[in-house]
Amino acid sequence: MLGLEVIALCLLLGTLTHGEKKECSEMKECPVEVYFTIDTSETIAMHEPPPGALVESIKEFVVTFAQRLEDAEINGVVRINWKMGGLHFSQNYKVFSPIADKNTFINGVRSIDYLGKGTYIDCALGNMTQRMMPQSSNPNILRFAVVITDGHVTGEPCSEVKAVAQKAHEHIKIFVIAASKNVEENMLTDIASAPASVYRRDYKVVDLSQGRATIHTKTIDHIIKTMKHLAYVECFEATCLQTKGSDGPNGTPGQKGAKGDNGNPGLKGAIGRPGDPGIEGPIGQPGPKGEPGLLGDKGELGTQGKKGGAGLAGRNGTNGQKGKFGRIGAPGCKGDPGDRGPDGHYGDVGERGFPGTNGDKGDPGRPGLSGPPGAKGNDGPPGEKGSIGSPGEPGEKGPLGIPGDPGDKGEIGRRGDNGKKGAQGPDGIKGNKGEMGPEGLRGPPGALGSKGTKGDNGLPGPRGPPGTSGEAGKKGAGGDPGDAGPRGEPGPNGLKGDRGRPGFSYPGSRGTQGDKGDPGRSGPRGSTGSCGQSGPPGNKGALGEDGVPGSAGEPGRRGARGERGQDGGPGPEGDPGLTECDVMNYIRETCGCCDCEKRCGALDIVFVIDSSESVGLTNFTLEKNFVINTINRLGSFANDPKSEIGTRVGVVQYSHSGTFQAIQLDDPKIDSLSAFKNAVKRLEWIAGGTWTPSALKYAYDNLIRDSRRAKANVSVVVITDGRFDPRDDDSLLTSLCSHPGVDVSAIGIGDMFDQIEENESLKSIACQKDGRVLGMKRFADLVADEFIGKIENVLCPDPVIVCPDLPCKSEPAVASCVQRPVDVVFLLDGSERMGLDDHRRAKEFIENVARHLTLANGQSDERNARLALLQYGSPTEQRVEFGLTHNLTVITNSLAGVTYMDSSSALGSAIIYAVDNLVTPQRGARLARRNAELAFVFVTDGVTSVEQLEEGVSAMRRAEGVPTVIAVGTDTDEDVLRKVSLGDMSAVFRGADYAGLNKPSFFDRFIRWIC
Repeated sequence: MLGLEVIALCLLLGTLTHGEKKECSEMKECPVEVYFTIDTSETIAMHEPPPGALVESIKEFVVTFAQRLEDAEINGVVRINWKMGGLHFSQNYKVFSPIADKNTFINGVRSIDYLGKGTYIDCALGNMTQRMMPQSSNPNILRFAVVITDGHVTGEPCSEVKAVAQKAHEHIKIFVIAASKNVEENMLTDIASAPASVYRRDYKVVDLSQGRATIHTKTIDHIIKTMKHLAYVECFEATCLQTKGSDGPNGTPGQKGAKGDNGNPGLKGAIGRPGDPGIEGPIGQPGPKGEPGLLGDKGELGTQGKKGGAGLAGRNGTNGQKGKFGRIGAPGCKGDPGDRGPDGHYGDVGERGFPGTNGDKGDPGRPGLSGPPGAKGNDGPPGEKGSIGSPGEPGEKGPLGIPGDPGDKGEIGRRGDNGKKGAQGPDGIKGNKGEMGPEGLRGPPGALGSKGTKGDNGLPGPRGPPGTSGEAGKKGAGGDPGDAGPRGEPGPNGLKGDRGRPGFSYPGSRGTQGDKGDPGRSGPRGSTGSCGQSGPPGNKGALGEDGVPGSAGEPGRRGARGERGQDGGPGPEGDPGLTECDVMNYIRETCGCCDCEKRCGALDIVFVIDSSESVGLTNFTLEKNFVINTINRLGSFANDPKSEIGTRVGVVQYSHSGTFQAIQLDDPKIDSLSAFKNAVKRLEWIAGGTWTPSALKYAYDNLIRDSRRAKANVSVVVITDGRFDPRDDDSLLTSLCSHPGVDVSAIGIGDMFDQIEENESLKSIACQKDGRVLGMKRFADLVADEFIGKIENVLCPDPVIVCPDLPCKSEPAVASCVQRPVDVVFLLDGSERMGLDDHRRAKEFIENVARHLTLANGQSDERNARLALLQYGSPTEQRVEFGLTHNLTVITNSLAGVTYMDSSSALGSAIIYAVDNLVTPQRGARLARRNAELAFVFVTDGVTSVEQLEEGVSAMRRAEGVPTVIAVGTDTDEDVLRKVSLGDMSAVFRGADYAGLNKPSFFDRFIRWIC
């Protein structure tokens, strides 16, 4: 019995052993499909010279890859069978091989001809997934995809690239290979399966380290090795080794293993429960205004509906951006005289005039009161010697004496006593008229004479200067300054204006002399005249008795009025008043409404601008700004496209064949400079190939040939960034050279024009004319003032300056600033990226701006400029260096004390802080003037924290701020600059370094922008 059991056990073990060898020795079939998705857009096709060379390198790379995919056995248990397929794409796609054997696939690769348009990666990945996953597909097939691209996307019309790639990852493992050196790495990583260290790594098509393009075979070998390993892991199942044995003894703990690779993404989880309601987000910005729809047919009259219930109140809309002040239009027709306004304030006291002419001598005034007794005078000089006295009376006659001897001569006897007064002698001879005595005291005023007749009216005084500007009107819609429109009919009388400022006070001319008044009453008697000359002595009279002094006599009658004296000479010339020329000059300097105009004669200009994929959206916008800025300088725009005078402008934007778009020279809708600017701004980037020769022929056939004017010069400006597609007819490069009267200028942008063959293409476009080929390194140089001035001289070499027909003319110049009200808030980046030296140069620039602008006269002045400065660093570091002020001393002293923060950068927090502390504080009145433009000037490179940036931009919008960005250097964050400038890249002023901020080429352009 025991022997039978042993025999049965041996047979069972033999059977099991035989079965194990049979199962483990079976070969496992492992079908693998590889799908190649190849980018043949313009950025790939035109990347290396000659055009299409890089596409040929990619084709060679894919053929080498396919040839190395050999069917093979792995470890004797797995047999891999390869099948391949593929498509190439640009804006659309083309399948060059279905999923088939190697030979069919290689033949398809060699037939690829690049598409050379824009790049729609999302659509390509979607089509790849659809072709690799048919509905009847074998679930045991292992699928790999190889995507070759540079990652540059011109649009996502199908869906987001990342979303399409994630959907493909559910069934397909995707390897991504860089097509060139210039790649968008983040996009490549999004396309590749996880982990990126396996499916992206540093894979590339060609190796340029040896100075020439060679196929990078290491990429091919590494990807094939990875595919084989993944195929072995997926296909091999060692079920024969899965017999459970007895448990062995516990082993000693092993060492900690190395960290494994990232696992494959897990299955999609179940839908979670709905989350709690989130916080209500901010009100969204208003969307762009839609295009007006076509007018529909008039419907039938419907029945009267029931009255609906009251709707809910809508949300308050956000305030739009304040528009820029437009140009002042041409003077309108003279209006009807308005009502007399209220009298102005009294003017300031004028300067003292020159003395007038001497008037007639007034009547004597009344005698004044006796003055106090004077001090005792000094002793006078001794008097003159008195005259000899009169002889005395004769004595009685004595007896006759004896004659004596003659005695000595006696002394002179004394004067005798006065004799009696004799009788009055005869009148003496009349003496000569004595001199006029001194002026008597002023007599009492005479009786009031009768009123004289009214004199003639004086001549009118000079015209006073105009009053100050009225308050700013309501905010208008944003837009570029428009041209002066045609002269309109006089409008109705406007509302009564505000009181004007005080007028200038100048004396008028002297009026005519009035009639002679009636004579006044007689004045009092004058003082006694001086004594006349002494008469000869009379006969001696008898001595009389002393008489009693008589009383004073009655005053004599006043003499007759003397004859009128001669008129005095003219007085000195007074100050001249304001002439009509002075008034016109004042208006011209103040409001700029009488500026002179530049005219270039009859001129037709056609711009041919590159709209291909390689240009990019930002550079295409710079091309449009170049067109607008150039036309702004060319003076008179033809308001009527059929007019024989003025400037007409057309634009052709080109990409690949069949995508050309144009603004016609004779478009009836383009009847003003403003209409032309709007048409240019509506042009959208095509993002396709580069067919420059065909675009030149299109420009002549569709814009110039049938619409050019007989007496107009035709100028064409061609802008391109590189080589044109070789599938285009290069003989068309000279399409414009065979037509007389057409001048062509070619602008090449990029380094490739340093090569001789590429520069020859530009010369062919410009008809081999010297001075008509212009080159530059960057698109930003297109809008530089120096370059636009150079193009201006090319298009209008002999301009005519025409000034308004004014009563008096001045030099043909335009006032630099119209002194409009503006509050400028500078936000200075104090981060470590700026550095101490550049920080100092930025402060010097702000001080120069303050010195150049005309500052307000006071805080209440409603004109001119005020400045403020905020320096910012991290989200908690903001420092107001000085608030809005008109005081230059405060500005310069504050700038001298500004210290460099040397911190990080948080622009969003700084904008919010500036609005809350410099413009509209939470408590108190608004600090910025209501009638002034509020200008935010950001001195930054845009490299900043994006935290609160959206909130800061929204706060600036609510404050009606107008942004201006000063971006220095080449390492700038364009997304931040575009967001802060509210999408207006013309408000971004770029400089190579901070030392160039104070150069006239940059500084003058900034001042014109601000004021």
